[in-house]
Amino acid sequence: MLELRDITAGYGRKAPVVRDASLAVAPGEAVGLLGPSGCGKSTLARVAALLHRPESGTVVLDGGPVRRWRHRAPRDLRTAFGVVFQQPRLSADPRLRLTDLIAEPLRATGRRDEVRHRVAELAEAVGLTPDLLPRRPHEVSDGQLQRACLARALVLRPRWLICDEMSAMLDASTTAALVTAVEDYREATGAGLLAVGHDQTLLHRWCDRVAHWEEVTARSAMNG
Repeated sequence: MLELRDITAGYGRKAPVVRDASLAVAPGEAVGLLGPSGCGKSTLARVAALLHRPESGTVVLDGGPVRRWRHRAPRDLRTAFGVVFQQPRLSADPRLRLTDLIAEPLRATGRRDEVRHRVAELAEAVGLTPDLLPRRPHEVSDGQLQRACLARALVLRPRWLICDEMSAMLDASTTAALVTAVEDYREATGAGLLAVGHDQTLLHRWCDRVAHWEEVTARSAMNG
């Protein structure tokens, strides 16, 4: 179970972006987090993925509280999460070929012997043809780059996926392909999913249940 309990977080103590937010995702469950742009969804998603330390509140993973964040978190916790961000060009090293972008987490965790097989396997799963893999980000479209970013998120076989506005900048066909790839992976592995967005139709079609931002932060609203 992934639980966010009374999370307050932001980028300055005087003006937190998120106040007293609570949300839970069960293993194998797909939960959508729906809210308007700028409400704090992405910050909460980063907290859930152990990429941003909250000012207060607790993240509980598999029954135990998380105590360290980002590179200080134990490797088994860091690699339990796969994250896909909204803007692929901000999350991809422009110097890397797509094949190296996908393989980056494997090399960082000492699994170089898996690179060839996993890159080929995941490229096919996300719809990247072999001719695209030697290209660099500026040589492919946003949709093709986001496919590579999704493959990178899946390469370590995470137990939890965080998709933060994954398809906000993409066309309908690419969105459908990415969602299908995520769901195929979840069906094969039993991974849990937190899908963040403002597209109500997409989230309701995709997820087992959808949490609205005002529900997630209801305690804060009542205290206000």
